[in-house]
Amino acid sequence: MRLAFKRALALQAVAMILAHNHPSGHPRPSQSDHSLTKKFEKAGKNLDIRLLDHLIITENTYFSFADEGQL
Repeated sequence: MRLAFKRALALQAVAMILAHNHPSGHPRPSQSDHSLTKKFEKAGKNLDIRLLDHLIITENTYFSFADEGQL
C-alpha cells in the first residue's frame, strides 16, 4: 500500500485504479479484497487521491468494485 501511494504522490496523481488477478478464474472479491479496498479508499481520502475503482481480473471476466456500487 505504501509503495502504491508513494508512486501516486511522485506522479502527483489525483486518482488511482487498483487491479489484480484471480488465477482461480473466480472474479468475486474475497473478504481480504474488500478490506484492502476500504484501506486504500480511506488512505486515499487522507492524501486527496481518489480511488476510482478496484478491478479483479480473471482469464474470461472481471469484477469492478465501482460497477457494483461498492466504491
